[in-house]
Amino acid sequence: MRATVLAATSTAAVLALALSGCGMDDGAGDTSAAAPAATTATAPTSTQFGAGCAAVPTDSANPGSFDAMAKVPVATAASGNPLLSTLVTAVKKASLVDSLNTAPALTVFAPTNDAFAKIPKADLDKVLADNKTLTSILTYHVVSGKLTPQNLAGSHPTLQGGSVTVAGSGADFTVNGTSGVVCGNVQTANATVYLIDTVLMPKS
Repeated sequence: MRATVLAATSTAAVLALALSGCGMDDGAGDTSAAAPAATTATAPTSTQFGAGCAAVPTDSANPGSFDAMAKVPVATAASGNPLLSTLVTAVKKASLVDSLNTAPALTVFAPTNDAFAKIPKADLDKVLADNKTLTSILTYHVVSGKLTPQNLAGSHPTLQGGSVTVAGSGADFTVNGTSGVVCGNVQTANATVYLIDTVLMPKS
């Protein structure tokens, strides 16, 4: 039991260090991230797209609304969104809340509750109980820097160490050829979020 706890703690520490490293490197990283942001500076924050956006609360006082999410860091923003409760549970179990909230700039491909529901319950429970596997899967959904819809297509390295490939344009994107973006360009204080309909699995 002690070895498991130590392994989980070590994994979380490595992730935190990696995220900090992203921040340290963001002298150059911020330049690349800032350039696309400049091209969309005139666009309002309400430029989310996708059919799934209709399920997001519209009352700005609701913590799950677009306006409310834009004011808080990404893990906190997700906790208020009714579409992401399973993801929030997973992030908490992996002890990634602080690491995600304190990272300077991220892009998060956030699986919805329906995405997690595609996984057989026994398999999902097994993953949720395995901190190492869970951390690997969750960090595979996170990319350093904020990707706008204009620079979303392409291959992007993830914090897990692998990469995700996004195809499409406009308001129609897929990730790794199997997961569709159902609500994109959702802003939080430190991340741009794309809600997806299928959980992404890193290569073993």
